[in-house]
Amino acid sequence: MKKIKRALISVSDKNNLKFLIKNLSRYKINFISSGGTFKEIKKMGFKCEEVSKYTRNPEILSGRVKTLHPKIYAGILAKRNLNSHKNDLKKNNYKEIDLVIVNFYPFEQTVKQIKNNEKILENIDIGGPTMVRAAAKNYKDVTVITNISQYESLIKNINQNKGATSLEFRKKSALEAFGETAYYESLIYNYFRGLNSNEFSRKFAVGFNLIEKLRYGENPHQEGALYSASENLNLDKLNGKQLSYNNYSDIFAALQISKTFPNKKGTVIVKHGNPCGVSVHENNTESFLHAYKCDPLSAYGGIVSCNFKVSKKLALELNKLFFEVIIANGFDKDALYLLKRKKNLRLIDSKNYKISDNNNLISNMDFALSQSPDVKNFKYHDFKVVSKNKPNKKTFDNLIFAFNVCRFVKSNAIVLTNEKSTVGIGSGQPSRLDSCDIAIKKMNLFQNLSNKEILAASDAFFPFIDGVEKLVQNGVSGIIQPSGSIRDREVINFANKTGTVLIFSKTRHFKH
Repeated sequence: MKKIKRALISVSDKNNLKFLIKNLSRYKINFISSGGTFKEIKKMGFKCEEVSKYTRNPEILSGRVKTLHPKIYAGILAKRNLNSHKNDLKKNNYKEIDLVIVNFYPFEQTVKQIKNNEKILENIDIGGPTMVRAAAKNYKDVTVITNISQYESLIKNINQNKGATSLEFRKKSALEAFGETAYYESLIYNYFRGLNSNEFSRKFAVGFNLIEKLRYGENPHQEGALYSASENLNLDKLNGKQLSYNNYSDIFAALQISKTFPNKKGTVIVKHGNPCGVSVHENNTESFLHAYKCDPLSAYGGIVSCNFKVSKKLALELNKLFFEVIIANGFDKDALYLLKRKKNLRLIDSKNYKISDNNNLISNMDFALSQSPDVKNFKYHDFKVVSKNKPNKKTFDNLIFAFNVCRFVKSNAIVLTNEKSTVGIGSGQPSRLDSCDIAIKKMNLFQNLSNKEILAASDAFFPFIDGVEKLVQNGVSGIIQPSGSIRDREVINFANKTGTVLIFSKTRHFKH
């Protein structure tokens, strides 16, 4: 146990400060503080010594240098059981500091709120993280607190130990402290990386906040947790039991697709990370029904993401079926009442959720893959019509819709559409021809499309004409695909021979 005699307190977030000081003062702890924290403690009526008086050095450089003084750091870093350290303190008339309570300048909030580089730089905390790291390094003798969420556990531990803290508590607090400084530095690093066009630098730092400890991972024998680079996900759960690891995986897959749709339009149904039905029909209820009709067997137990507010009319349709999660840009009052009747159905309001343009990160064991996201909106100039048969605007728009869906389907991917609704999806096959077979099989099983325009998208080029031939033989009249095959000319010739519209994308869109 380590008795606390002296505490240095410097906090940007002054919430619950009175609770903290009131409880600490019961143990006759001497307080040292600076700036706004010092003024706040004095205003509360408690005794407190200002850092500049304690060190006998005034704050300088407009407050940039306040706590950076050997009297502060010697008091924190001194090993209490080492005679040479004790002698150094005595010789310099320095005192031991047993408790450090610090939270940092609000750099993250500042970056979100303003664009002025000079003001952002002034919100990079120097003294705070330095004191925290020093205290955490010396956790055997010093207690460090970095977040207001720790105040209650600190007071509880001190009360249990009659003015002291336990080694176990100090060790755990040190872990939290180093996590806090690492996260803080990652924010600064990524801000500077943004100033340098998000280049892939020699070192990579990323910081995440724990959002939720999950019941388990992909399977019950695995542990799982959800982290976010932001303080929250901007996803509001309105109903239902706790979300699982697999739920979140599907939710993010669904949102990535639906947030590329036109404003207040479009429905996507996702199962095991893949879309099994997508539609941007003008009528929102019809949009859902068309998406569901694409593959009703796969949709069972899936996740629905609506890029619009769910109405009572749509809620009545949704309530007829079994889904794990329904995501929407809000719910009408009557819709919410109806859907909440299913106690286990998770309802997620995603109106504040935005797709990030930050690099995507996939990590596994001791490596990470990072790449820029594939979410830009397609324009006509991203494509080239290479067939003699030219598409009208409606067909061109429908093909772009098909290609947009296709880039979110696990490769090899084939997407068949009619009137901006998917009618068959083949995904995740080692052979593109197999993906064609699956998409066609799904279409023939669930659709009646006689005399209707069927269009196809492929996420990469066809290496042979067999895939294109199979699609055309099954009613496809237009195909959109990336170019780049040594047999592109053969595919173009086949399209011209059969009167098929063929459009080449300038870029490939694999999703592994």
